[in-house]
Amino acid sequence: MKFRLLLLLIVSGILLGAPSTVFATAQFISDSGAMAPLCLPGDDSLTGDDCQAIGPSGYLASLEQQGVILPLEPLPAVYIDAAYTELPFNYVRLSEDAVPIFSSLDDATRNNNPYRSISVGPTKYASYIDYSSGNGNGKYYMIEPGMWIRGGSTTGRVAAPSYVGMQFAGTPSRQFGWVIYQTESYKEPGSSAPLSGHTLKKYDPIQVYQTTEVNGVAWYLVAPGEWVDSSFTALVYPTTEAPAGVSNGRWIEVNLYEQTIAIYQDNRLIFATLTSTGIAGWWTQPGLFQVNEKLDTTPMSGSFEANFADYYYIEDVPWTMYFDQSRALHGAYWHNLFGYEQSHGCVNLSPGDARWLFYWANVGDYVYVWDPSGQTPTDPAVYTAGGA
Repeated sequence: MKFRLLLLLIVSGILLGAPSTVFATAQFISDSGAMAPLCLPGDDSLTGDDCQAIGPSGYLASLEQQGVILPLEPLPAVYIDAAYTELPFNYVRLSEDAVPIFSSLDDATRNNNPYRSISVGPTKYASYIDYSSGNGNGKYYMIEPGMWIRGGSTTGRVAAPSYVGMQFAGTPSRQFGWVIYQTESYKEPGSSAPLSGHTLKKYDPIQVYQTTEVNGVAWYLVAPGEWVDSSFTALVYPTTEAPAGVSNGRWIEVNLYEQTIAIYQDNRLIFATLTSTGIAGWWTQPGLFQVNEKLDTTPMSGSFEANFADYYYIEDVPWTMYFDQSRALHGAYWHNLFGYEQSHGCVNLSPGDARWLFYWANVGDYVYVWDPSGQTPTDPAVYTAGGA
């Protein structure tokens, strides 16, 4: 009956030559008999009891309550140039316990008279400047002028990660970050909610419009009707306030809980990306530090186990910036697990990100390392010199 009455009013208006505003002021008849116009999307002239917030207007209003305003505003950012991913060396992973090094290609092809050997633990990488097929008899790598290793001593060439972070034109107003493990979003917070049908891929950027907790797990609203389990993400917490002790508005922020890095200049976010810091037992130490040395490339090696089972040997680590004893920000060409703890205390970056940061940073720039969860020890006595 109500629908017929409304339809009759509209049709009558058309037949009587009523102006087009009939459509804009169509009446909603409530159960009490009161009549009120529908709220129009984007029209703030009618509020509260003046209009009925249903339909498109009601949908937009419900989104606003969740912090979502359509159209969605993109991050003020672009990915850095892919040219930053170009490395100064090529690399191979060494697979043998003792890798012989030969002083000539001929000796290497005949496996004769090794000059010396690399004898280290399970993690070892060498850089090379040339390679040869050895007249069709396998591959051979020149690791320094005149010095060769046999391809059989390696698992082959390393494909360095191509992931890069984003350069910002302004500081975002909300938390943002990346998906670090492919997942499908949910229509509501909680793993028992229906799936949205939309898959978020690894390294997809996200913005967080609302956070809620379900069964002890934080869930993020990343788009209208799309919720993601926080454990599949890594976030940046944008700020315009420098950490205590930073007086020049210029600092590198390392978030140990989220495994992200944010770079600030003039108290404004200019770059952000994923990182890999120290695993439990070899944490990256929280605190305020300063870059004290920059090296285009440097070798890294060390062990923290008494039996040397974790000994590592990594040649020509690119774009290295030391800030806390042996702990450094540097490129990591040997893994692609940014967003997860991986190191012996250093702050691993993709080669492209490390190069961008290396060009931006100066000796003396501040490095602020913190863990918003409070889980990382802060007692300096817990920490050794650190490592890669």
